[in-house]
Amino acid sequence: MEHLRQVLEANPYPGRGVLWARTRSGALCGGYFLTGRSPASRSRVLLRGEGELTVAPSSPTERDSLRHYSAVREGADWLVFGNGEQVATIAERLGDGALPTVALDELDYEPDPPIFTPRISVVVGLGTPGTAWFGAARRSSSRRPASNRLTLSVTDLEAGDCVLMTTYVSDGREITTGAPFVEARIDAGDRDEFVDEIWTSLDPGLRVAAAAFEPGQVEAAVIRQVNSVAPVG
Repeated sequence: MEHLRQVLEANPYPGRGVLWARTRSGALCGGYFLTGRSPASRSRVLLRGEGELTVAPSSPTERDSLRHYSAVREGADWLVFGNGEQVATIAERLGDGALPTVALDELDYEPDPPIFTPRISVVVGLGTPGTAWFGAARRSSSRRPASNRLTLSVTDLEAGDCVLMTTYVSDGREITTGAPFVEARIDAGDRDEFVDEIWTSLDPGLRVAAAAFEPGQVEAAVIRQVNSVAPVG
């Protein structure tokens, strides 16, 4: 199994990514990162809120639902994180009593031709944090307009195990939809080391922000990011 650093360094432009890992000390930890090529994609920050982390513009601008959204949301029973506005939808469904597999269903990829970015999400039950459900809504490689939907249940991670989903895979020139999921190993002993492992593995010219958080402790998330200017308004 490859190391997370090798996986990310071999993918120059992964887009956005969600991770679920067990650190070397045994703690379960979620991770989220953003990379960007355009000025608009790079002009973003991760902001802390009550029970959530939000991707927001780093300078005053109109809100764009594809670039600005609640990336991490935590309720009384569930932790949800992902790469778009579907995070709020999933959290609402879970709050209404839906099972994780149901809450992750009936989502669609982003309407951003020609790449049609996948929507990737993770659900973790706070009562049973040993299980995480990954969900992805992806456009078919045959160009069928309907979404292909994947749900993956991850259990019993051992210390140093990590599961990763990214929106894209790239060789530095061509960009295509990322693999359904990748298993990797990490060296991190805690969430601080985990976010640093993610951050330093991303291309310095493209990385925007990364965060690591333990279930039930989203407000104590560790964040690394390029921009530090809070949005106005």
